[in-house]
Amino acid sequence: MRESTATKKKRALKIIRRLKKTYPNVRCALNFSNPFELLAATILSAQCTDKRVNMVTPALFRRYTKIEDYAAADPREMATFVRSAGFYQNKTKSIIGAAKAILENYGGRVPGKMEDLITLPGVGRKTANVLLGNAFGIPGLTVDTHMIRLNNLMGLTNLKDPVKIEHALMPLIPKKDWTLFSHMIIHHGRARCIARRPDCPHCEIRELCPSAGRVGKAQ
Repeated sequence: MRESTATKKKRALKIIRRLKKTYPNVRCALNFSNPFELLAATILSAQCTDKRVNMVTPALFRRYTKIEDYAAADPREMATFVRSAGFYQNKTKSIIGAAKAILENYGGRVPGKMEDLITLPGVGRKTANVLLGNAFGIPGLTVDTHMIRLNNLMGLTNLKDPVKIEHALMPLIPKKDWTLFSHMIIHHGRARCIARRPDCPHCEIRELCPSAGRVGKAQ
């Protein structure tokens, strides 16, 4: 039987309450001290683990301390700092391009609006929502591979397109919890509902997930 939107929303609220108890201290996994550092780190995180990004950024952030430094950077030099994050040439180009655009169009301050952020090189809705939620305190649903996979497994969506998933979740998840929900789901995807070996028997939201027991067993 198809689940009604109202019933699905109630189940989503139960999932949120359970995950809040399970991961009371969850936060953005990327290390940063200002909005542009988070922007640079998020660009670097594309097709790269947050752990690796956090290994790369300390030296990068020491070398370039202001947006002006990034905008004026020699791409070849910056590439030496970010090479191990993969796709370093494109990522270097995006970071430098974003810094230049912020200086030229936003007075040197990272903008705090979705419509402005997505005009920056290397920034789509996913990256913009990371910035909004974690640098500006504006709720945003960050739809990465974990969010796609787990929300489909939980039956909250049956979609694959990140933007469509974002909009499908908006009426189900209280706006105040959008950023936290993203963190919790991403963390749960790494800690418990692992893609290749989901630990359904020990999953904290097992009874709230229609896929429990059907997608894998702990080994």
